[in-house]
Amino acid sequence: MERYTDWGQWKKTICQAVNIGEKVGLDENTIVKVGSKLGNFLDKFVEPGNREQRVLKELWDVASAEEQKILTRVLVKMVKAEKNLEH
Repeated sequence: MERYTDWGQWKKTICQAVNIGEKVGLDENTIVKVGSKLGNFLDKFVEPGNREQRVLKELWDVASAEEQKILTRVLVKMVKAEKNLEH
């Protein structure tokens, strides 16, 4: 798995994944559910590549499963908002 050290590139990759999910018909709740599972995988097997990812890992580690879904939802919202600003 590629390790992103650039925060901006990491967000673009997340945005692309969200866009693909939407294009294949996934609703936001499904995207969040899949994103939370991916977050669990990354937390266990991938070392953060920059300080922003380190903060996300620290938040993830102390969050309950429900809070992790909320964090995922906020991240999805952030990358979608940034995408809208670019257009």
